[in-house]
Amino acid sequence: MRIIGIDPGLSGGIAVLDDLKIFDLFDMPIMPEGKKNKNQLNSAMLVNIIKNHIVIGQTFVIVEQVSAMPGQGVTSMFNFGQTFGSIKGICAALNLPIFYVRPNKWKKHFELINSSKDASRTKVIEMYPSITTRLSKKKDVNKADAVLIARYFRDCRAKFNE
Repeated sequence: MRIIGIDPGLSGGIAVLDDLKIFDLFDMPIMPEGKKNKNQLNSAMLVNIIKNHIVIGQTFVIVEQVSAMPGQGVTSMFNFGQTFGSIKGICAALNLPIFYVRPNKWKKHFELINSSKDASRTKVIEMYPSITTRLSKKKDVNKADAVLIARYFRDCRAKFNE
């Protein structure tokens, strides 16, 4: 079973698991937009990442279910929603089954509720010591989140069929 876990957002991450093994990790592909060089999703690159990791009939995409949070600006929430919608559209166009999980569900599963943001990176390194160098920077926490999102689906797949 191939599982593609996605932590959405422009600073998000993508993890590709083959059952329990980490196959590949990516930062969310971005590119500059407009005169101010703000970032936007590079949809073409995301399509290629996902397409290159499809195993026909055995690939599932699991995305963190996100929503607006108090204190976030209108523009940043619009951009976040645009990225989330692009991910949904890409999966639909590639005819991939897509599932969603709320952050509190996967964090509870891995005992990360009320822990620091960096705790997920530590948890993944404990589970998969061979990828320590690929998660060595603080910014790699988003890739670690993507690993745990994918792993949550693997561990709790029966819950998604209810």
